[in-house]
Amino acid sequence: MDKEKIKILYVDDVQNNLNVFRATFRNDYKIFLAASAQEGMEILKDQEVSVIIADQRMPGMTGVEFFEMILKKYPNPVRILLTGYTDLGSVIDAINKGQVYRYIPKPWYEPDLRLAIENAFEIYDVRQKLEKTNLELIKRNDELNRFVYSASHEMKAPLRTISGILNMAAQNKEIDPSQYFSMIQKCTNNLDSFIKNVVDYYRNQRYNEYVKEISFEKIIKELIENYMFYENVTDINFKIFINEKIPFVNDEFRARVIINNILSNSIKYQKKEYADKQVEVKIDTNDFFVTMIFRDNGIGISQQYLDSIFKMFFRATEHGTGSGIGLYIVKEAVDKLQGEIKVESVEGEGTLFTIKIPNKFNIPH
Repeated sequence: MDKEKIKILYVDDVQNNLNVFRATFRNDYKIFLAASAQEGMEILKDQEVSVIIADQRMPGMTGVEFFEMILKKYPNPVRILLTGYTDLGSVIDAINKGQVYRYIPKPWYEPDLRLAIENAFEIYDVRQKLEKTNLELIKRNDELNRFVYSASHEMKAPLRTISGILNMAAQNKEIDPSQYFSMIQKCTNNLDSFIKNVVDYYRNQRYNEYVKEISFEKIIKELIENYMFYENVTDINFKIFINEKIPFVNDEFRARVIINNILSNSIKYQKKEYADKQVEVKIDTNDFFVTMIFRDNGIGISQQYLDSIFKMFFRATEHGTGSGIGLYIVKEAVDKLQGEIKVESVEGEGTLFTIKIPNKFNIPH
């Protein structure tokens, strides 16, 4: 257990008791002292503590009353009550009203109080982890519901379109069937892109981290070659600047997913009739992290949508053929690599993504 994480609020109206507590435990825990319940409340406004210890007999407000008062606003800290009186009623109130974890008689014995603090923190830590897990489960369930609904729509739409095109071709014998081929090809490309994103999403959630040295130059070259089949991609001026003087080590799969989706968006959301289409990529590695910058002069993103673009199936525009899952996958991959991503955009002028991912080159793996 990392004792540096344990923050303790100790409330007692006797200054000598506060001094003794600090002298006994200051080397092991982060201690906050309060000479009254009101002072304790003020400390709780600014500090997130794990354990609260309070004396029962204090003027103005007892320890039980203090715990009862803070319970609703600060339910997470584990509470310990100190008292020199063996009043059964106070003990019962402490359990029922203040939800006190332990009752410690005064004068307290240092090993007993230390053990109570350690055990209290273990309870606090488990509660925090459980709360985090519950929130993650709620998030995943919500995403799963939206995923099933949206995925079925995304897969049905191009199939229905193809079916409609085939019916048109069958009914109109005078039109050259080759005119319908490009329409069908576009639908199949959209479906193929969506299926690829779904596979990436699944792998990103389930895939165990595989750390290896990454060649960004190789990844960028391979991806741009694949993009040559995109519509109007030959009209785009790619500006690539890669500095890999320091080897970069991390999960290549997730790094590739990030780069692929950002570059793909930079291509898809260009201004079709604009003559000077540009996509700029700058990648720089150092001992601590890689910085990846992606800049384009495409249609951009409205400011009102910038906070939502990383949500599953969110689309900021009807322009293009995106499914709304690509940037969600990017954010999930960046988070799993313990990196950070920032976006700046001006509607009608272009978008800038800045991504930083830790370098594990000097970390044993």
